[in-house]
Amino acid sequence: MAIEIKSPKEVEALRVACQMAAETLILVGEKLRAGMTTDDINTIVHEDTMRREAYPAPLKYRGFPKSVCTSINDVVCHGIPGNAVLRDGDIINVDVTTLYKGFYGDTSATFYIGTPSAEARLVTEVARKSLELGIAEVREGARFGDIGAAIQEYAEAQGCSVVRDFVGHGIGRKFHEDPQVKHYGKRGTGERMKVGMTFTIEPMVNIGKFEVKIDPKDKWTARTVDGSLSAQFEHTVVVTKDGVDILTKRPKPLRLSENVSLVLA
Repeated sequence: MAIEIKSPKEVEALRVACQMAAETLILVGEKLRAGMTTDDINTIVHEDTMRREAYPAPLKYRGFPKSVCTSINDVVCHGIPGNAVLRDGDIINVDVTTLYKGFYGDTSATFYIGTPSAEARLVTEVARKSLELGIAEVREGARFGDIGAAIQEYAEAQGCSVVRDFVGHGIGRKFHEDPQVKHYGKRGTGERMKVGMTFTIEPMVNIGKFEVKIDPKDKWTARTVDGSLSAQFEHTVVVTKDGVDILTKRPKPLRLSENVSLVLA
């Protein structure tokens, strides 16, 4: 595994793309409401990205047909926007990746539509906290297994499970590069982190079993095998001399619902 070390100049170029993705995600949060379709979300993301003279990276990536991934309720990831209507009580992950001047910025969040159930709130909040705990493990000399261990220990202690089939990934001039960042595992294992490494942390947390299944028709949509709810949050980060810098850190609060906003993360 050859993990690319980014120069300070490359990190700053990556930061620009990451901030664009973060701002687009903020816009989505401001507009989400019951009655919208996931295609409406796709339109918001596509138009906002193009307005920035950037490109929505998912579009045509390995054949993916849309500009953003929209994953509702039991959809773990890679949900394809279409005519599905958002309803009160739904949760939806919106995963935005922006390509700008050769660099990719990747971030996602799970939003509440209307009033969520206790289970929906639990799995969403566990996923959000899991991301925070994973990021807290990032520092020069730490091992990638420390990230997965921190996430798995916390999520399972809350009665949830962590998806194994999809992981975080290196990012920069490529959408996906080394390393693979598992959200489960053992402390003290894996490659050591070095200053200049850039990657995503994006734990997918299920309220039920961790196993997933891929839709046999569209070959993309991943759902929980037991139909249970799933939630995810994602940031792109860089290892620094002081620890970690969140490149997709949002410049203003993210509106998760009418009554819930995230101030910092």
